[in-house]
Amino acid sequence: MKKQIKKYRYSIVVLLVLLSAAYYVCLPKTLFNDPYATVLNAENGEMLSARIARDGQWRFPEVDSISDKYEKALLTFEDQYFYSHPGVNPLAMGRAMVQNLKAGSVVSGGSTLSMQVIRMYRKGKSRNVYEKLVEMILATRLELRYSKKNILKLYASHAPFGGNTVGIEAASWRYFGRRANDLSWAEAALLAVLPNQPSLLYPGRNTAPLKAKRDRLLDKMYDEGFFDETSLELAKEEPIPSKPNDIPIEALHLLDKGVKDGKEGQRLQTTLDAHLQRRVDRVVKNHNALLRLDGIENASAIVLDVRSNTVKAYIGNVYEEGASSTGQQVDVIQAPRSTGSLLKPILYASLLDEGLMLPKSLLPDVPVYFKNFVPKNFTREYDGAVHADMALARSLNIPAVHMLQDYGYPRFHEKLKGLGMTTLTQPASHYGLSMILGGSEGTLWDLTNIYAGMARTLTRFNGRTPEKRYEKSDFDFANYDGANSKVQSSLFNERAKKQPTENIELSYNKQLSASSIWFTFKAMLEVYRPGDDAQWKLYSSAKKIAWKTGTSFGYRDGWAIGVTPEYVVGVWVGNADGEGRPGLTGIQAAAPILFDIFDVLPETTWFNPPMAEMVYAPVDRQSGYLASSYSIQVDTVLIPKAGLNTMASPFHQRVHLDKTRSYRVNSDCEPVVDMISTNWFVLPPKQALYYKKRNPTYEELPPLRSDCFGESLDMEVMDMVYPEPDAQVYIPINLEGEREQVVFEVAHRKPNSQLHWHLDDVYLGTTQGNHVLALTPLAGQHIITVVDEEGHRLLRNFTVLEKVGE
Repeated sequence: MKKQIKKYRYSIVVLLVLLSAAYYVCLPKTLFNDPYATVLNAENGEMLSARIARDGQWRFPEVDSISDKYEKALLTFEDQYFYSHPGVNPLAMGRAMVQNLKAGSVVSGGSTLSMQVIRMYRKGKSRNVYEKLVEMILATRLELRYSKKNILKLYASHAPFGGNTVGIEAASWRYFGRRANDLSWAEAALLAVLPNQPSLLYPGRNTAPLKAKRDRLLDKMYDEGFFDETSLELAKEEPIPSKPNDIPIEALHLLDKGVKDGKEGQRLQTTLDAHLQRRVDRVVKNHNALLRLDGIENASAIVLDVRSNTVKAYIGNVYEEGASSTGQQVDVIQAPRSTGSLLKPILYASLLDEGLMLPKSLLPDVPVYFKNFVPKNFTREYDGAVHADMALARSLNIPAVHMLQDYGYPRFHEKLKGLGMTTLTQPASHYGLSMILGGSEGTLWDLTNIYAGMARTLTRFNGRTPEKRYEKSDFDFANYDGANSKVQSSLFNERAKKQPTENIELSYNKQLSASSIWFTFKAMLEVYRPGDDAQWKLYSSAKKIAWKTGTSFGYRDGWAIGVTPEYVVGVWVGNADGEGRPGLTGIQAAAPILFDIFDVLPETTWFNPPMAEMVYAPVDRQSGYLASSYSIQVDTVLIPKAGLNTMASPFHQRVHLDKTRSYRVNSDCEPVVDMISTNWFVLPPKQALYYKKRNPTYEELPPLRSDCFGESLDMEVMDMVYPEPDAQVYIPINLEGEREQVVFEVAHRKPNSQLHWHLDDVYLGTTQGNHVLALTPLAGQHIITVVDEEGHRLLRNFTVLEKVGE
């Protein structure tokens, strides 16, 4: 015998090794490759919405833990010796064989939970002796690989619960509308027995046998001492659900974004505040119900937490299941739309940041004409000249265009991209000066993130050391995935993949200075609309909020963004298909939603000034520039340090008057000792023409006395309102087949002066008071000449085009 063993020892060893290897590899590394539903949870773990798995099953991602109640119910019903057996329970198998023999049929399987996990993994295998043996072998292998807790989680995640509901989490929501961790004893018992015969015992069908089976389990658990008699009676009183519940559809558009971001089939533990999400959704829906009466179908809103850089509420669009509203599937937060005036505060801050302007610098507000761009103020009225902060508060278009012209649209184009505007896919020349008035598209996501980055820069400034006051992370995109808060959607990281490091460093060296942001938000505190839009005052809030509205061309988009140190709120209203509607403006349609959202937010504060970047300086009160030696009224005020590099006021000059103060004089006609010298606020003629209409106290310069020769000041006497220098003009043909007229206009310091007009040296006529002349020049190049009665001459070249685009 020993010789025989020695003879076959090597073969036995080889056989054992092969059997061991086969046993080791008999179980794949991943048991379940089933597709999972995508689940969106709030920060407190409450489910907000879910998207069904690709195979049509409500199968949620595998659970991380199992509630104590469900585990006790499951083990009591299925496998009381789960924690002591190695995957197979011989006693249970023996008892099942005896019961089956006595009954003459299969009435008990004797399978452990480990064996049931194997059966679910192997899907659809026959239930015969051979398959049972395979299950037993694989179950023991399962026990060697996984802990008991993990085996329980595998079972709970993949057990069938009737219909297309798979797994404890999906079943808890479908049958009870809550998380599995919040189940009662009765609910836990019901879900413990349900997978035993899911096709027969299904809520809504066979209710009586299902309740009886649940109650028997509750009796057994009472006997085991899991709860008292009162709890048992109360548990038995709980009804059996009549039908599966619908899955919630809150924050559905953020769920879609998560899928697009590569998170399909995952459980998204978001940063959303469930309570706030519902309140914001209610605010938007209430306003949308009224807006629909005016044909405005869609609305969206987003709330960002500035300090944590997280998304707290996300309403991609008004969504109501079964509603007839068009476009409600579109996530407008991510959709590129014309920005209207929302870029004006960023431009204002950019000029302050680079020392090109002071907060109250006087800007032109007169009609301007470019080759293919004729900007106009929303009210079609002009102030002549207006302080920069008021131009921003009133959202005046003409001053904004002048600011962009001074800053340079290529530079602003790069600034916006550096701050996080991802929609500028064309070169700067494609947008030109129209960029500042909605000529470029942006998303509510990008814009709210930029404003949040500005707020974060300002709030963190005073708490940082000088060398760390500006961080690249200040302008990271807000994070919405709370489970991956350390792996945020970083703007810097995205750009780093596409650009050399040195270019990125230049872009992020200093996005916007804290001082420029502070003055910008200060100007945005009291957004103002003149004339018909004076109703903005109805939307004032007890909270200090820097806010800005925007309206796109054709009334297609209404925007509103509000900023505090704690939150940024962004609102869009309109039609997803781009249809414009009268009254669809930011101030009328979006601003009321903005302030109602702020009313449901916790109390907010206001920004502390970044004094390290600010300095007191003498500023001319009338012009808003640094005071000059000719300034009349000087205020010592805070300005950004960069503003010390700006020029002194160019609007004040020293003039000499006669004793009557009625005429300007010079040494050629008046003794110096008889002259009265004074400082005078002087605007260019075109600006003065409009400025004095709104400012009756504005005093024009007295005329030069007739016996004086030459000008005592180097100044313009008159200027052409239209056309601009080297303008290209197309004159359309009317319905009668005749060319329309072009209106030429001149501003003169003395409106009552007589002006003599010439076109190409041909005398046209004389104007007085209102210097306007309508002409129909032929196609080609022309020169218009205007001469006043004192011999001052104004020439302007222009070209009349034969056809548009010539």
